[in-house]
Amino acid sequence: MSNKMISKVDGQELILERVFNAPRELVFKAFSEAEHLKHWWGPRGWTLTVCNVDFRPGGIWHYCMKCIDQNQGDFYGYESWGKAVYDEIVEAEKIIYVDYFSDAEGNETEGMPSSHITMTFVEFEGKTKLVSRSKYASPEALKTVMEMGMEQGITETWDRLEEHLQSIQ
Repeated sequence: MSNKMISKVDGQELILERVFNAPRELVFKAFSEAEHLKHWWGPRGWTLTVCNVDFRPGGIWHYCMKCIDQNQGDFYGYESWGKAVYDEIVEAEKIIYVDYFSDAEGNETEGMPSSHITMTFVEFEGKTKLVSRSKYASPEALKTVMEMGMEQGITETWDRLEEHLQSIQ
């Protein structure tokens, strides 16, 4: 199995899988600590200008991605705020959270779809298989984020994660 992402839509759920050439504990840590997230979260040409992580059930991750790539035209300089509220955390195995579009104060953006995400970290032949299941309120809500380029954005984000993992091992 290559390290490329496998993507599947099932009704109102987006299922993504990818194998990372890194130990499960390290991949989990990359999702749970601001110092790691700052290095890889977001598509290419974007950087995290804000990254506040309270990694515990009931805790919140509030962040801002900013486009710093002039070649991205109208997106250059654009800020995209997000907020995750953690439901359940099983060390090195699973993170369950609700992901929202938000503003700089952490208020959820009305009219934008949220998703209930379960991320599972699986030992796989000395590597880590990451399985992300994002459930949306409706197939239409999922269609909305897919049309915004969600799949390409996650592909680039996970490419950056792989690069980050390789740089710290």
